[in-house]
Amino acid sequence: MTDTQPTAAVLLIGDEILSGRTKDKNLGFLADYLTAIGIDLKEARVVSDDEDDIVAAVNALRQRYSYVFTTGGIGPTHDDITADAMAQAFGVPIGHDPRAVEILLAFFKEMGREPNEARMRMARMPEGAILIDNPVSRAPGFQIGNVFVMAGVPKIMNAMMDDVAKRLTRGIPMQSRNVEFLGGEGDAAKPLGEIQKAYPKVVIGSYPFQSPDGFATNLVLRSRDEAALVEAYDAVCRMAEALTQEGKARGWS
Repeated sequence: MTDTQPTAAVLLIGDEILSGRTKDKNLGFLADYLTAIGIDLKEARVVSDDEDDIVAAVNALRQRYSYVFTTGGIGPTHDDITADAMAQAFGVPIGHDPRAVEILLAFFKEMGREPNEARMRMARMPEGAILIDNPVSRAPGFQIGNVFVMAGVPKIMNAMMDDVAKRLTRGIPMQSRNVEFLGGEGDAAKPLGEIQKAYPKVVIGSYPFQSPDGFATNLVLRSRDEAALVEAYDAVCRMAEALTQEGKARGWS
């Protein structure tokens, strides 16, 4: 799939995430990373360690978005089935990749570890996969089609993205402005909606929070059109000032 403005989805794989035992950190990292290089993250899913579920999710996402980034399930244990699921999703065989085998054998020799059957499972890749470098623990991830398969351990996944980023088509990064309004969402909702209609190229969101002075709202504006962003930002600033003068600031939604 190719787009003028590239898009992406994230697929988090693992029973431990769904059970709450592991608190995911990868989605936030990927969202920040992709936003910075102009790739719109459009969807995120979490699936269990079930091969059919992984296959269904991957096949749905890879058809819809420019890129899919998966994390988890490529380790040495019995429930690390992501590589098998990717082979099934793409309809290709899976086996020990000679390049991955060489990397792992060298690493295990260096570490004084036995290259047993379980550890060597990490060298199994779908046919046609391109390795993703892992400078932390050496066991590579892989790319197949527009899907990038990476480790679930945040430190390792973060490092893998340095290799992945070289392969991505970058878009125009979003620019953003923020206005802190010391009032409730309900106070700003109507005029904010009118500003949104006037500037369709700008995405405007409102996010309530508790400030030291009471209930408040962050008004966040995002756009790739700098001129439209500046105009909309000025309009939101004027709106916030007008509501404050009318005594609607520090209200409650």
